[in-house]
Amino acid sequence: MQQIDDRELRAIIETGLAKRNWRGQRVLVLIPDGTRTMPMPRYFSIVRAALRAAGASAQTWMVALGTHPAMDDAALSQLLGCDVAELHRAEPDIRVVNHAWQDPDALVLVGTLSATEMHRLSGGLSSDDVPVRVNRAVLTHDHILICGPVFPHEVVGFSGGNKYLFPGISGPDVINATHWLGALLTSYAIIGTANTAVRAVIDAAAALIPTPRFAICSVVTTDGVWGTFVDTPEDAWAQAAACSAEVHVRWLAAPVQRVIAVLPTMYDELWVGSKGMYKSEPVVADGGEVVIYAPHLHEVSVVHGKIIREIGYHVRDYFLAQWDRFAHLPKGVIAHSTHLRGVGTYRDGVERPRIRVTLATGISAAECAHINLGYVDYRTLDPAALAAAQDPQTLVIPRAGEYLYRLR
Repeated sequence: MQQIDDRELRAIIETGLAKRNWRGQRVLVLIPDGTRTMPMPRYFSIVRAALRAAGASAQTWMVALGTHPAMDDAALSQLLGCDVAELHRAEPDIRVVNHAWQDPDALVLVGTLSATEMHRLSGGLSSDDVPVRVNRAVLTHDHILICGPVFPHEVVGFSGGNKYLFPGISGPDVINATHWLGALLTSYAIIGTANTAVRAVIDAAAALIPTPRFAICSVVTTDGVWGTFVDTPEDAWAQAAACSAEVHVRWLAAPVQRVIAVLPTMYDELWVGSKGMYKSEPVVADGGEVVIYAPHLHEVSVVHGKIIREIGYHVRDYFLAQWDRFAHLPKGVIAHSTHLRGVGTYRDGVERPRIRVTLATGISAAECAHINLGYVDYRTLDPAALAAAQDPQTLVIPRAGEYLYRLR
């Protein structure tokens, strides 16, 4: 498999977009925030020029935040590779905005996934009505264009595609329902799996949106672009997921006792930095440990930190056995708790996680204890030296969270 250069990328995108008529269309383009590896300046330049050449009358580029913090102009400028304030002045047909998931006025109800349908889609794990609310921009534009990467993902199996709608620009109902469904299935079981119950729910929710949808799904690493697929969100995503399974999965012959997951600085809070755990958990032996190494990380979660500090990090069965204590809290936050803590059991009041999770970050020992995670002073660890030692029981992962590690 070879990387795609700018000339090839432009040809793929222009040829793919030619499958649809964009003339006179107001296009809503959904993109990732800064916590996803993607050369967005390349895509922003190529896609906005291609849409303009194809006759699009207006383009709104919306950051599909899910529940991540909003990006200010400086962060948006860095993401897109240009000064967004100047862009708005120079190119009045272009707008760059954040999704506002917590603003009820920004959302519109496009339908409901009934309890019967949820029961069918989830394999019986969920039987609640789920109101499908999404950013009302989907109804004020003529076409939706999803433009984002596809990676192995802890909640849905592989990210991308219609996930840029749900949870990307959705309201809390679908976010909580899908994340909790993923937690019931466990990240351990579904990460790196293409066809999951969570994906089925997301696709069903997307089908309720009346606006035509199209997608540019890409497979990228820090080295470059390995695949870009332009088609319906379902078909482009399926092709990208198959490509990602080749590019983003690294195989080990035997489990290890300890992983040192060295986080890149784009993961600036544990909410997103926990990918270092999700993507290495499958190769850790029972009783082993994942150490999340990130001296730059000082925050659990800007948006959800209060609730996480209230409940801590626990295995799924801890919550299920005491559901009356936690049922009033957002299921999406509880789901995150279980994903980071990993699989395990809770019997007779005793919680037994399969592995240990330890933070070597800017988060204090006291806070780690409070949220039920281990602590080690990052200054006592030297990932480069540990990697050089070539201990077969220790795996040091640079830029952890980018690749999924699995056992053959």
